[in-house]
Amino acid sequence: MAASPVVWVNGPIVVGAGPAGLSVAACLRERGVPSVVLDRADCVASLWQYRTYDRLCLHLPRHFCELPGMPFPDSYPEYPTKRQFVSYLEAYAAHFSVHPRFNTSVTSARYDDDAGLWRVHAENGGVVTEYIGRWLVVATGENAEHVLPEINGMKDFCGPVSHVSEYKSGAPYSGKHVLVIGCGNSGMEVCLDLCDHNALPAMVARDSKVHVLPREILGVATFSVAVFLLRFLPLWLVDRILVLLSWLLLGNLEKLGIRRPSRGPLELKNTRGRTPVLDIGALARIRSGDIEVVPGIRRFFCDGAELVDGRRVTADAVIMATGYHSNVPQWLKGCDFFTQEGYPRVPFPDGWKGQSGLYSVGFTRRGLSGVSLDAVKVAQDIAMAWNNQTATT
Repeated sequence: MAASPVVWVNGPIVVGAGPAGLSVAACLRERGVPSVVLDRADCVASLWQYRTYDRLCLHLPRHFCELPGMPFPDSYPEYPTKRQFVSYLEAYAAHFSVHPRFNTSVTSARYDDDAGLWRVHAENGGVVTEYIGRWLVVATGENAEHVLPEINGMKDFCGPVSHVSEYKSGAPYSGKHVLVIGCGNSGMEVCLDLCDHNALPAMVARDSKVHVLPREILGVATFSVAVFLLRFLPLWLVDRILVLLSWLLLGNLEKLGIRRPSRGPLELKNTRGRTPVLDIGALARIRSGDIEVVPGIRRFFCDGAELVDGRRVTADAVIMATGYHSNVPQWLKGCDFFTQEGYPRVPFPDGWKGQSGLYSVGFTRRGLSGVSLDAVKVAQDIAMAWNNQTATT
């Protein structure tokens, strides 16, 4: 049997070619440090290209979502579309000459104590190549794999069941009863899109509570308001102000079947990664009756489901808006820097650096702004070590 190819990487090995991987590779290049970027897909930002719905726009104003070293084009709107964001990422990679090795799936990465090097095994077309280098940057992100919870009787349901990552448009569901499980940003927006295509959605709130905030407050992005207030006030007080303003602008959502958590929206985002919903029109469709909000599901039947309150709802299709999770524990071996859930054990802002040349980018639970912060820190730290190494050789 032929030996597996071995590639020495004269710089960091970066796993992931989404916004996190692209930004750290760009920041490294700006500091004169070469890198190799590996990604299992055939394009940059495959999550955005293949696993998001057509109507998706950035939830935050564009200046909060820019990657280091390159602003969005002036022609872009305040909330760029999915296609515009993908175009921006492609232009970003081209501008900084970041050329990922696509269709290259990392199967394992382990630090070799004896050699003082990282050994990364990646498969491409049935051939496993070993990449060896001093630094490893984990940039696969918080949304690498979708979550599909087991629900009693799911196998008995006769219609199609899909994850929201497969959803593109409500057009195929026109005239059908669709059960959307999950009431986060994806669940709300999919329900809104289904309404726009004359479908009949019912949104399952399950047993979870969720913060719903207006996307803008008096014409100013809610996130911008929060960032401004945090300059002067503690987080707990800003949370209370946001909840009060949301109650004044959106009303009492419990009447619609949506309950707020006891902990504030920013606290939950920072500690649990639970993003508040920014309303872009779904609440109006709930109030009008176009979207029905229902409690959790007790079990499925062929033509629908029984709810925990004993009611039965008809469903022709089910869409699971049940989120994503990190896949780092599946391939990063012999290392306790990440938890079993795939997040750095050390919380933000110090979770970007581990031991033995291990780094992470994109696990801050703070979206694209957190990605940029990590990318700059990681690139600066590696560049310092790189310069010290080259100065002594």
